[in-house]
Amino acid sequence: MNMIDLINKKQHGKSLTRDEIRYFISEYVAGSIPDYQAAAFLMAIWFTGMTSQETGELTLAMAESGDQIDLSEIPGIKVDKHSTGGVGDKTTMIVAPMVAVCGVPVAKMSGRGLGHTGGTIDKLEAIPGLSTELEIDQFISQVREINLALAGQTANLAPADKKLYALRDVTSTVDQVALIASSIMSKKLASGADKIVLDVKTGSGAFMKTVDEAIALAQIMVNIGEHAGRETVALVTDMDRPLGMMIGNSLEVEESLQVLRGEGPADLAVLCRQLAANMLYLAGRGSLEQCGQLAEEAVNSGRALETFALMVAAQGGDAAYIRGEKTFDRASQSYTVVAASSGFVHFIETDDIGRAAGLLGAGRSRKEDAIDPLAGIILHKTLGDRVTEGEPLVTLYYNQDEQLREAVERTEGAFVIADEKAKVRPMVLARVTAEGVEMTCSDL
Repeated sequence: MNMIDLINKKQHGKSLTRDEIRYFISEYVAGSIPDYQAAAFLMAIWFTGMTSQETGELTLAMAESGDQIDLSEIPGIKVDKHSTGGVGDKTTMIVAPMVAVCGVPVAKMSGRGLGHTGGTIDKLEAIPGLSTELEIDQFISQVREINLALAGQTANLAPADKKLYALRDVTSTVDQVALIASSIMSKKLASGADKIVLDVKTGSGAFMKTVDEAIALAQIMVNIGEHAGRETVALVTDMDRPLGMMIGNSLEVEESLQVLRGEGPADLAVLCRQLAANMLYLAGRGSLEQCGQLAEEAVNSGRALETFALMVAAQGGDAAYIRGEKTFDRASQSYTVVAASSGFVHFIETDDIGRAAGLLGAGRSRKEDAIDPLAGIILHKTLGDRVTEGEPLVTLYYNQDEQLREAVERTEGAFVIADEKAKVRPMVLARVTAEGVEMTCSDL
């Protein structure tokens, strides 16, 4: 078997066998296949696509290229969740304790952010003292004890994905849907959960800009899960506006705690309830409606908040911040952007809000960049809100002002104010399972 034959086969749109796919992954990770051949192979896939069988086999080969987490010592059905990413996406910190307190173990490994804002791990580390670097024995022991652990991914989790993603990034092959799906699902399969819930974002702040694109990606990932024997459900959710009203690592922890106290923005609370309900449903806790009620009761009773506090304490963090006995610091400086005219917030270029937060220090453009946990943005108005000229739209929080001007310009340009009120979409636009696509979802 040689790489030139595989490139040629894919160039002509022919399907690759399981052995051919595994040859490519194993030899590329080992360093035997040079980047220029791998790049040609990726470009051939970009032009001719992959069948569902090929995509499933590629994902399994990537998942098995490094560490595979064994969660069999944890009793019960383990359900994982993953979001394709968006601005203000803080759902893991809310959903995980909601599900855990309902008796479903949540053993979740997450990554750091590379882009506008931090990933879940960066956000958790904004809690004073909290460590996300857990040995696997400690990780499993903690889940057995309190039903919940949120930790950083092991360095050798799906190394094929890390290597291929870096190459895709510099060869303009990032946006091929089979490659996106296999990248996401390889890490989920290697993380060891029995079942998976996916949150596939669509809109101005998402990678998939249209609902149709998001559904197509969701269907491929659901099929990959089924191919691997892991039941998978995907929710296609709205990202035409930032999720919630706070963006930035420490700020997003604050807002997560608001939701866990039964407060906080309605859009964020609704989405978290739906995600939690679907995780509980996959774990066999009842109908979707019953699982939605369980999730709501987990918050209303205060048990979800207390479970999160127990997890923070178990991982060395100061749980006084979670229980409201201490308050989070804010950045030393702030700047408020006001509305240039009166009307309604008709459109938000959500990506630009995320980029502005990144410029303030909330994200990183390179792996080695340090994040400022206190930097970020608080929205005073969101999509569909009425606004008066001179009224605050957002407040930017920062400790370093080197890129403040660009952050302000991006924020000002992100809001379109018009006389006509915008049509605000529901948070959940579709639910995708192996059985098909359901376009309307209730708020449970």
